[in-house]
Amino acid sequence: MQSKVQERAIESGDGLYFYDFNSEIQDQKKEILTGLKQNNKKISAKYFYDEKGSKLFEDITNLPEYYPTRTEISLINKYRQEILEKAGEHSILIEYGSGASTKIRLLLDALKPKAYVPMDISKDFLFDCAIELRKQFPWLEIHATCLDYRQPATLPERLPDGFKKVGFFPGSSLGNFAPEEALNFLKGVRTTVGDNGAFLIGVDLVKDNQVLHDAYNDEQGVTANFNLNILDHLNKVGAGNFNTQNFSHHAFFNEEKSRIEMHLISDIDQVVSLFNERLIFKKNEHIITEYSYKFIPSKFSEFAMRAGFESKQIWSDENKHFALFWLEAI
Repeated sequence: MQSKVQERAIESGDGLYFYDFNSEIQDQKKEILTGLKQNNKKISAKYFYDEKGSKLFEDITNLPEYYPTRTEISLINKYRQEILEKAGEHSILIEYGSGASTKIRLLLDALKPKAYVPMDISKDFLFDCAIELRKQFPWLEIHATCLDYRQPATLPERLPDGFKKVGFFPGSSLGNFAPEEALNFLKGVRTTVGDNGAFLIGVDLVKDNQVLHDAYNDEQGVTANFNLNILDHLNKVGAGNFNTQNFSHHAFFNEEKSRIEMHLISDIDQVVSLFNERLIFKKNEHIITEYSYKFIPSKFSEFAMRAGFESKQIWSDENKHFALFWLEAI
């Protein structure tokens, strides 16, 4: 039986298509409960991105402390012509974790892709953004695809054949993956784009600790709300009763691991119901919600090589806070 999204994909037509390849609830239940029953409790960062979480993240990208988004946008604007020369016109442009598709707007006019495939786990947010994007670019064929892009991507069958595939992964989201997961993800992208394909990826670089700390502990508390919202999302997914007032946001830079860590700390001893199971949290017990690894350019190029990509170009800001890498399949 087709989902409502798949039905809408068939009905929408006119160059705008929707697909739902997301995991079934049973898969989510197993993943979530397994993470929360470990000694070092954790929740996958993908559960940040329900509709509210996606909007909160867009708010984070506009905060003065959060440098990655504005830095990456300035790099795309500055080097847009060079990116076009490497990508060529009329490619199939595949964006991993598209969110509000803000950055892609900067590339669409320049690249004039044959088709655009925004992929995101937040279904409603993805579809609303795709509709708005279609209004802004009426000539653009859009295949909005809801899936967990951490897994090998399922591309829509109705995509045009015979065109170069170019992946786009902005925002340094690769840093949210553990190293082995990141390597497997890059290998999956390499398979998806094929032998003639390429990958434009944003990478957050190692820098002064205070700059990193401030980016994840903003004065307005937006990042804290974003972190806590993951519990509200789990409540919806698993009929849970997490009370966000009983948890606190905690984020810091782990120098040894070269990563930001985001945690939620239980402020009290408490028992939470989720998927009709009892979960016990002791006072001061941590739930890991996100790792965000930071990279050294030369080491990232070596890392990409292991996945079948050669780093052909690196564009960075003058402060060396952030970089865009152009990777080509080898």
